[in-house]
Amino acid sequence: MTVFAESIRPPSKLLWAAELPRAAWTVMNLPRHKTLLRGEQTGDGRPVMLLPGLMQGERAFFPLQRFLRKRGYQAHSWGLGRNFGARTTGAQAEQLIRRLEAIAATDGPATLIGVSLGGMIARLVAHRRPDLVREVITISSPFAGSGKATNVWRFFEWFTGERLDDPAVAARSAEIAAPLPVPSTAIWSQSDGLVAGEICRDSHGRSIEISSSHLGVQIRADVFLAVAGVLEGR
Repeated sequence: MTVFAESIRPPSKLLWAAELPRAAWTVMNLPRHKTLLRGEQTGDGRPVMLLPGLMQGERAFFPLQRFLRKRGYQAHSWGLGRNFGARTTGAQAEQLIRRLEAIAATDGPATLIGVSLGGMIARLVAHRRPDLVREVITISSPFAGSGKATNVWRFFEWFTGERLDDPAVAARSAEIAAPLPVPSTAIWSQSDGLVAGEICRDSHGRSIEISSSHLGVQIRADVFLAVAGVLEGR
């Protein structure tokens, strides 16, 4: 079982305070990248599923979903509404697994793209049902360290009803952090204000560093292009 180092600390209060202004700047600047993001239809039609972060709903991924569909992929929302962890996916992610089984039955294994908690859930499913998962791409997902290395661990406990010190939660976290049986890419930021960037990197897979806040990271142009690059094998 993986033992997480407790020496990694959460982001500074300065970075935490800057989250909302930086996220607002990201939203305002997205239209400026319209031409850059137009691109060509280079996708191979594979199914892709987008998993939102804690408390986020499916609309949080709408810009990326639209981008990937124009690129030539079958970009699915996860179909489970807002992400409240196990309360939404089921204790063993069974609700999400049923959704993936339906997609795989017609289109084959899906690439899972998850932001924050969504990426951690994607890794869990990839461990338990690798037959349903082609690849995992996480975006600012703190899977590789202690939940205490974040500024939002109390929110996680409040909204999911789970406690980080629960042995079952700790065991699941260790499973999520273990090397995946499918290809994996972690997109992460050292200047993230909510989760320590060090625990968002994948030491057993590919890691792509960006400079971003945590909030709004899934609508950044450089994240769009990074995801497209991974899907296209670049």
